[in-house]
Amino acid sequence: MQPVTWQKSTYSPNGSNCVEIANAPTTILVRDSKTLHGPHLTFPPSAWADFLSHAAKLGL
Repeated sequence: MQPVTWQKSTYSPNGSNCVEIANAPTTILVRDSKTLHGPHLTFPPSAWADFLSHAAKLGL
């Protein structure tokens, strides 16, 4: 498995804890920035796109 690049939300101030995401070849990874080597969630890209669309409609 190739290493992934984790990204914090642009809404997260520098140095603060936040949810981070990474794009892997066939999945989207989500983790808590306080637990870098802990567990992470995986989502199919279509489910992640649906989540982002719904969050945008809610103004999140």
